[in-house]
Parts: sequence; C-alpha cells; structure tokens
Amino acid sequence: MPHPGNTVRRPSSAERVVIVSASVGAGHDGAAAELERRLVAAGLTVDRFDLLDVLPARLGRLVRDGYHRLLVRAPWAYQRIYSSTERAGGGGPLAKALLRSAETRLLRALPVDTGAVVSTYPGASRVLGSLRLDGRLTVPVLTYLTDFSVHPLWVADGVDMHLALHAVPAAQARAAGARDVRVCGPVADPRFHPVDATERAAARARFGLPPTAPLALLVAGSWGVGPVRQVARDLRDCGAAVPLVVCGRNEALAEQLRADGIEHVHGWVDDMPGLMHASDVLVQNAGGLTSLEAFAAGLPVASYGCIPGHGLTNAAALDEAGVAAWIQDPAQLKYILGELIDGPRGLLQREAGLALFADEPHGPDRGPAAETARVCRAGAEPVAAPTARPSDGPNVPPAAHPVAAPTAQRVTPPTARRVARPAALRLAITAALACAVWAGAVGTAVATTDGGPRLMHAIGQGLDLDDLAHGHHPGHVPDGDHPKGHHV
Repeated sequence: MPHPGNTVRRPSSAERVVIVSASVGAGHDGAAAELERRLVAAGLTVDRFDLLDVLPARLGRLVRDGYHRLLVRAPWAYQRIYSSTERAGGGGPLAKALLRSAETRLLRALPVDTGAVVSTYPGASRVLGSLRLDGRLTVPVLTYLTDFSVHPLWVADGVDMHLALHAVPAAQARAAGARDVRVCGPVADPRFHPVDATERAAARARFGLPPTAPLALLVAGSWGVGPVRQVARDLRDCGAAVPLVVCGRNEALAEQLRADGIEHVHGWVDDMPGLMHASDVLVQNAGGLTSLEAFAAGLPVASYGCIPGHGLTNAAALDEAGVAAWIQDPAQLKYILGELIDGPRGLLQREAGLALFADEPHGPDRGPAAETARVCRAGAEPVAAPTARPSDGPNVPPAAHPVAAPTAQRVTPPTARRVARPAALRLAITAALACAVWAGAVGTAVATTDGGPRLMHAIGQGLDLDDLAHGHHPGHVPDGDHPKGHHV
C-alpha cells in the first residue's frame, strides 16, 4: 500500500534494515552482502539497493563505466580527482546535483516499515544524509566505512553513525567531521578462516598448485586494474614466492600473463577462500574487502603496485595500523615477502589481522551488524542541521516531493533488489560525463584539474551513449545473476 505522506518514518516495531551499496567494483557490494547475511541471521528483514540503479536515465551505467575507464586508461586523472576532492572535502556542483536527483527516487523505494538504513558507499551516504537533514527520512542512517582510509566524501552531514573497521579509519572519519564514530571491526564471509596443514595441502591439490613452494596470491580487484603484469613479473623474478594471480573479469589480462610465462593465472574465482588457504602471502593493490578476507583467513598481506587514489591511501592506513606491509621499493620486495612468509613480521601481522575479528567472528553482540540491529530497534533522535563547510555552500534543503513506498519485500541474499529506472535519457551528455567523473564517489568538476581536455577524452573514449537504450554492455551482469567470488 503506498505511503500517504512525504516521509519515511520509523514504525513502532522496527525489524527491517535497508542497505544501499553500489556496484562499482565488487567491494562495496561484498560488504553489503555480508552485513545482510548477518542481519538476517539476527532475525531482521533486509532489503538491499544499488545506488547506481536509483540514478535517473540509466546514468548509473555511465558512472560504473567511467570509473572503470579512469582506472584503466587515465590513472593519473583519477589520482588528481581523488586528491582535489580530498582537499576540497567534497565533489563539485555537478556531482552534488547528480546525487540530488537520486533522493526522491531512493526515498520512494524504501519500504514503509524501514527501521534503519545502512550505506556502504560514499554517494549513498550523501543522498541519505541529505534526506535525514531535510526531515524526509526520520529513521536512523548509518555508514559502514568499508576501507581503512576514509576520504572526506565518506563523511556526510545528516548520517547518525559511522561504523569503522579499526581505530585508524575511525580517527580519519572524526577528523573529517563525522559524528558518533564507533569502532566495530570488519565483516568477512565465514568461509575465510585459518586452516591447518592438511586443509592447506588439500586446497593446493584442488587448484593444481605446487605442494611445497611458497605462493604469493596476487589480486587486482574484480576488474583486474593496476600494473598487474609488472607486479607478477617482479614476484616471479625476485624468487621469494611463486606468483598465483587472480585477474577478476579481465580476461585480456589473464591471456597477457600467460603469454608472459606466469604459470598460475585465474580469471573470476568462486572459491577465493580456497586460494587464500593455499597461499602463504597476499599481495594486493587496492586495500579493500580482499585484504579483510585475508586477515580473517590468517594470511599476511603486502600492498605493492597500488592503484592511485584509494589504493595508495589504503596502503598507508593499513601500514599505520600494523596489519599490512606497504612495499614501495621493488628492491625491498624479496626481503619483505620472505619476512611475511617465514619470519617474525609475518607472525605479528597474522596476529594483528586475526585480532580484528577476535571479538566478533560471528558473535551476536559485537560487530557492525549487531550495532546496526541495535540502532534499528532503538531508533534515533532527529538530526540537527550542520554548520556549513566552506566548500559546501549554503545548506538549503530541496522542496519536499510526494513519495510512495512500495509494499515491503524481502530480498534473498546475495542478490540485491534493483530499482526500476526510466528508459528515456533525461539528462544531457555533459551531465552524464560529469557523472562518470564523479564515479567512485571521488568525482568533481573537470575544471578542478589541469588536464581537463585529456581527462574528458579518457573518460569519454569508447562510451556509447546510444547503447543506453539496450541492456547489454561489456562486463554487464544481469539482475539476479551476480556471481560470488573475488571482491575489491
């Protein structure tokens, strides 16, 4: 039954949580899926939305494709955008206008009995925080900070609570102005856990891996981005370990690595826990969910050949927290990997990584899912309007629009519920390209970088706007058919 008013208000008995993520890579969705599993196990009903599907006129696809192209074709531009928005504390006016366009659409999608909303993506936090500030959303909003480094775009005015993995990201969130930051630890699929020698040998046999040689598991996110070929050659040539490379959905990269003579190469992997159980060390370049899964599996982690932006800041934060080594000089690679595989440094990092999960591997009273459940059942006070930041401009809420919430519907994990989108292209090409720049919640106006024309060319090259009317695009995963496997 449609909701008759202009707001979503907390019911008297709140047992429903809505999680809003974004299919940019796989890390944000992976964290959302594990939160959902734990909340359902705690007895709550959970709905999960993809913010990119809420954006009008299928612009979400341009966001995803533009972000991908930035990382692959213009990593220098991504670094500039990330740094400029980090200094400014937020995205440009076009990015803000894009997020504004999602507010009413997301509000209409929320079930009438929603008790709390959780964001695992910076853009979603900004949309939800704005709805809280102007009074259209009266249930508590939480942001689950999925990474060890916290870009200012993660911290949105109006969000009631920020849940951090560790004290390091918690301090960064507070420095960015977050209210009520709580350290709740990470979440990871329970399949990621330490194994004994027998299980390790079985995992190696299952994948056809050397039974005794040290193995370095090299991952590069679900898109296989970054200098993966060079890192794989560095691993092979340094002699510390045999490289075992996971390329995600980047089949071209897998073929190149095989041509380079790298023997153990995989594309998308469903049994990532098995590969971690078979390995001696994880080498990663983004610092996202895969690092957390390695910690849960008792695997030491090294950051090397990191991608720009969040890859570099995550590497620094992981190193500061003492849970992963950041190798910045190829000359250090052999020595540090040897220390992680067989030395005291590896033992210390295994202990530090497992300690993140020590209080709440699956316990009912700790962790971000348990905190979310408590907030959902208790509710929250109205959010006070913040003091305007210099970069934000005046804090003027938009006019309220009539909304209608659909009948409550539970989504079977791990498939996220998709929000219906109009077929017509309603925004101009300029706004679409600005949306692509904003992708990954680090966008800003092109004018903020010196290389604006080159940036626009890098983003726009190959984007077929005429294809927006069709459901197919390279790398598209149909609704309801999202495989489990390697996450960013």
